[in-house]
Amino acid sequence: MTHDGDAGVPGSLARVLAEVTAERAAQDARFGMQVLPDGTGGAGAAGESERARRATDTAAEGGGLTWRHILAEEVMEAFAESDPERLRAELIQVAAVAVKWTQALDRRPPEG
Repeated sequence: MTHDGDAGVPGSLARVLAEVTAERAAQDARFGMQVLPDGTGGAGAAGESERARRATDTAAEGGGLTWRHILAEEVMEAFAESDPERLRAELIQVAAVAVKWTQALDRRPPEG
């Protein structure tokens, strides 16, 4: 059995990743190569990361967990990281959660 990364929903992961690839190409066309500082780590970032983790845990325990909680926790973990290797790993987690959330949106029945 093969999976495309979303419980076997055919084409879901490939579709989202193709859209991410197209967006990245559009960003490159608009902004070119960008060489910027990370801007992560620093005073207060670890505390913000911990608050986001606690909010996620509290929401999960209370049955109110949302995609926003999960993504915010991952983003805050990335913002708290100053080591480039660990920052990279955190950013991959941010991207993975954003893709999974997008896939969840795609699975929802249309409103109306």
